[in-house]
Amino acid sequence: MAAMLQPQIILLKEGTDTSQGKPQLVSNINACMAVADVVRTTLGPRGMDKLIHDEKGNTTISNDGATIMKLLDIVHPAAKILVDIAKSQDSEVGDGTTTVVLLAGEFLKEAKPFIEDGVHPQNLIRSYRTASYLAIQKIKELAVSIEGKSLEEKKSLLAKCAATTLSSKLIGGEKEFFATMVVDAVLAIGDEDRLNMIGIKKVPGGTMRDSFLVNGVAFKKTFSYAGFEQQPKKFVNPKILLLNIELELKSEKENAEIRLSDPLQYQSIVDAEWNIIYDKLDKCVKSGAKVVLSRLAIGDLATQYFADRDIFCAGRVTEEDLQRVAAATGGTVQTTVNNVIDEVLGSCDLFEERQVGNERFNIFSGCPSGRTATIVLRGGADQFIEEAERSLHDAIMIVRRALKNSTVVAGGGAIDMEISRYLRQHARTIAGKSQLFINSYAKALEVIPRQLCDNAGFDATDVLNKLRQKHALPSGEGAPYGVDINTGGIADSFANFVWEPAVVKINAINAATEAACLVLSVDETVKNPKSESAQGEAAAMGGRGRGGGAFRGRGRGMRRR
Repeated sequence: MAAMLQPQIILLKEGTDTSQGKPQLVSNINACMAVADVVRTTLGPRGMDKLIHDEKGNTTISNDGATIMKLLDIVHPAAKILVDIAKSQDSEVGDGTTTVVLLAGEFLKEAKPFIEDGVHPQNLIRSYRTASYLAIQKIKELAVSIEGKSLEEKKSLLAKCAATTLSSKLIGGEKEFFATMVVDAVLAIGDEDRLNMIGIKKVPGGTMRDSFLVNGVAFKKTFSYAGFEQQPKKFVNPKILLLNIELELKSEKENAEIRLSDPLQYQSIVDAEWNIIYDKLDKCVKSGAKVVLSRLAIGDLATQYFADRDIFCAGRVTEEDLQRVAAATGGTVQTTVNNVIDEVLGSCDLFEERQVGNERFNIFSGCPSGRTATIVLRGGADQFIEEAERSLHDAIMIVRRALKNSTVVAGGGAIDMEISRYLRQHARTIAGKSQLFINSYAKALEVIPRQLCDNAGFDATDVLNKLRQKHALPSGEGAPYGVDINTGGIADSFANFVWEPAVVKINAINAATEAACLVLSVDETVKNPKSESAQGEAAAMGGRGRGGGAFRGRGRGMRRR
């Protein structure tokens, strides 16, 4: 009797949604699998693209896993983990974003039947972590170093890595053309870590083949005043002055008040304003600079003044472009025109203004420090150029990674099949349940070659059987064999130059395993009620005067009828 009269303990706010236990875990796994299914078809050279239309009416066509994941407005808390690993893969390595989401989804899919059969998630997590460690050791063993080669050899090896990345993108048809361009751009910036030293400028019109690389800086002609057309548009070996000040007559910012006793004094004030600007312009000319760039406006008076003295000027240059010009030409951005010495001026072999499509570009080439490069992209539709830019970003990241961590592995699903075979073999030496779990991890790795076949329209079962047979050869000669996208059979990925940096695979397996373990370790979700409804109620109550709340209580701890 006493037990029946126990009051109900209310621990969480009313309306809180809690779900726990096995059904909760299975529901989280299903959500992650649904996310993986979205990007599944974008993998590989025959992958399809996704067209994403957001609420603002912007349309994005993309094949890049990270871009798609960012644009999908995922609200499921567990599925958001997959978005995060795609983003981290993108920022760390640049490529392999679809791979990482697919692997995480597949690890969870393989874990699902064990969870339903009552296996404790911690056992699975332990085995997955062991398998991931073994897989990464195996990748490091199989990786081939490209260190110690001559520059020409290195260039061609890096171009092959870039071509492998680009083959799955929209611009895959011109992958050789863009791969060499990307390698030249990355080698141009040398050890410079800042990625923004490679500028990508987009100009609609023309064909992809009209894209070109500038070993230096190129930016669009800025807004200009009358007198601009009279300025020379080409200089050989000019000195370049970079400023962060306005060169125009401007009214006082503060509401300054000047009291005059004599109207004639007014003229002297006007003259003083003119003298200040003429003094600034005169100092710019005396510095010996032939090209003057400023982040702020250069007015019509200054434009005409410079034109009369055969000097080129451009105002309102974006911060990013100005910094790149400074890095390339060896100049320093000045905040005053007083005491401009030769050391702060930049220089380059050639400055010219060139027409690209219907835009004019200011191009600085042959820069002394040469730590920048600019790729000018051409193409038909805006969406196409946007996607080309994302693809090139991936390729640039890959080449930088391959330069730093100079080891590559065979692509085309070859490395995945080899690790899968190794883990299956290793699992046989383990007693107990973890043998099954490591086996399922090994099976999950086969999703990459299987998906490559499915996306290309080949019979995945047939190709995978051939690959398993080849990789099982005791001599180990089958290790570099992967899917041959062109014939629908299998081929030696190394011989076909389908390479990817080892760091891409290592990062992908690490991130996917972490994400899978994280989802498996969650057994309860607590969802707090929406605060908007609470705010709405508060607002409604506020309107009723202070006494309105007196009759709202339903008693402490009583259930709602």
